[in-house]
Amino acid sequence: MNAMPPKGPTTYGFFLVPGFAMMAFSAVLEPLRAANLIANETLYRWRAVTRDGGIVAPSTGLKLVADSALQDNVPFDRIVVCTGGSAHLFDDARTFAWLRRAARSGVALGAVADGSFILARAGLLDGHECAIHWQSHPSFHESFPHIPLSRNLYVIDRDRFTCAGGTGAFDMMLDVIERDHGRALAMQVAEWFVHDPVRADADRQRLALRVRTGITHPTVLRAIDLMEQAIEEPLRIARVAELVGISLGRLERLFRGQTGFSPAQYYMLMRLKRGHALLTSSSLSIQEVGLACGFVSASHFTKRYRALFHQTPRMTRRRGVVGISALSPAG
Repeated sequence: MNAMPPKGPTTYGFFLVPGFAMMAFSAVLEPLRAANLIANETLYRWRAVTRDGGIVAPSTGLKLVADSALQDNVPFDRIVVCTGGSAHLFDDARTFAWLRRAARSGVALGAVADGSFILARAGLLDGHECAIHWQSHPSFHESFPHIPLSRNLYVIDRDRFTCAGGTGAFDMMLDVIERDHGRALAMQVAEWFVHDPVRADADRQRLALRVRTGITHPTVLRAIDLMEQAIEEPLRIARVAELVGISLGRLERLFRGQTGFSPAQYYMLMRLKRGHALLTSSSLSIQEVGLACGFVSASHFTKRYRALFHQTPRMTRRRGVVGISALSPAG
């Protein structure tokens, strides 16, 4: 995203999908508000937009009143798509057409949480790298394999800016403010919110993995990272040990010490959780889900899945999400 020339305020349109994540929305909006206050001038303006105008409820259930509807054709410099966890189901031709018109007129397009699904379905992420909430990586990759999906908290790729949501949206906006108005202002905004300065890409990747797993040992984190990148074509555990530069025996001991599971058990659990995510957040067939998770057949996938979740993949499809936090791996 190019820095905006100092010719006036940059106007944001926040496209709010019902059930949008309030935290991610606030993490985009609040840095803009703070930048205005700190600079003592209106650097940014914003409006809330919904498909038809009126009231919209975020994930918290609170009700917000939109400033405009798509049909109002309000001009924006940047549009941010704000969604919750069901963006993979969003399919609205009017919204897609509105976003395409905006892109053709030079509007920069952003997304938080799972908003990248909407931009991708509108054909507006082709040729761009993007970010999305880590829980949605499997279904996004299967739905849009041609779109480069980053594991960073956010990505700014020319006139597209996307993030995984949560506090990652705050880091993204600090970067945007720095590009627009310089590092000094961005750092002042970070200090205003008692937030660390923008972290390097590698640091963000490691932090995200530590946060998701609760694991601290760097070698185990590297091994898990390799496993996550090889779900569809699983690596042999001996190969994982070789790639992280330790013996198979030491990898076994480290994994059991850090996770309570062997590397093979942990890997199997990871693949089955990926299958669960695809079953609940994509329209792939059960066979396609199994293949995407490295199983040679639907029957093999179903057998392993049932042993872990105590229900078949078909039952999960009917019932929806089941609890997975306390599951033991299928060995």
